[in-house]
Amino acid sequence: FNTISSIPGILFALIGLINALRQRFEKRFSVLHISNMILSIGSMLYHATLQRVQQQGDETPMVWEMLLYFYILYSPDWHYRSTMPTFLFFYGVGFAIAHALIRFEIGFKVHYIILCLLCIPRMYKYYIYTKDNYAKRLAKLYIVTLFLGSICWLMDQVLCKEISHWYFNPQGHALWHVFMSFNSYFANTFLMFCRAEQRRWDPKIVHFFGVFPYVKIQKPKSQ
Repeated sequence: FNTISSIPGILFALIGLINALRQRFEKRFSVLHISNMILSIGSMLYHATLQRVQQQGDETPMVWEMLLYFYILYSPDWHYRSTMPTFLFFYGVGFAIAHALIRFEIGFKVHYIILCLLCIPRMYKYYIYTKDNYAKRLAKLYIVTLFLGSICWLMDQVLCKEISHWYFNPQGHALWHVFMSFNSYFANTFLMFCRAEQRRWDPKIVHFFGVFPYVKIQKPKSQ
């Protein structure tokens, strides 16, 4: 269950990547969607094997992904543009090397949570400055899926022994994967909308078959 539940993450990332390439969004979003895909593949490999190397292939991309989110969220207002990507690149490389040499347990989780918390104030700023109701709904879905996924993960961690004796195991960790697949897609789509507004690309949230949201833009002819 923990292996196959990462498949939605690959599919959603592929949909986001196709949309980013088709509408010629900035490369940062293509890289972000690819990183989501790599993360899901790493998660599948780890849960299928439960080996140390595959665990690094799951956890290291989690940190790299958060560094990408940090760049996308904060770079528009960063005055010294070359310093941020340089710092984040070396930070990511340094973490990968340290993670390969030292076995992190609680330290990894604390580090990851701190990176997530650093992104939340900026996401909230984007939310309050966004007037489009459909875009604001994406941000709300991002929060809801994050909350539900976190509850599933926490219950699976804390009540694992008790739940394993139930007649029906709800597979909390697998549900965490599914919720976070939706969470990443909602976050990416919301950020693509916000960035398109910054670039004056007249973004709109449209729905494929009236259900699945994505960003549609109209670039000026000069771009």
